[in-house]
Amino acid sequence: MFALATIALFVAMVLVLIRLFNGPTLYDRVLAVNAFGTYTVLFIGVLGFLNGRPDFLDISMLYALINFVGTIAILKFFRYRAIGDTPRPSDQAEGEA
Repeated sequence: MFALATIALFVAMVLVLIRLFNGPTLYDRVLAVNAFGTYTVLFIGVLGFLNGRPDFLDISMLYALINFVGTIAILKFFRYRAIGDTPRPSDQAEGEA
């Protein structure tokens, strides 16, 4: 049963990769990367269960956190064109005076 779930997750990952490369918009591609990360978390969890390695669940949880933070960072970059805090033009004018 879990072997079938692993195969189904692998097929879903391949389909999401196809969507990633053929996505018409940038947001479709970001969504595909996020979905691929989610499927990877599930794949690692099921694979750990099949092999009797419960420490794989810790790895998958860490990967889920990295996937979430990475997706937020990518979306922030595409919206504001910067990751960190950037001074606004009005802030620069106040600092010069």
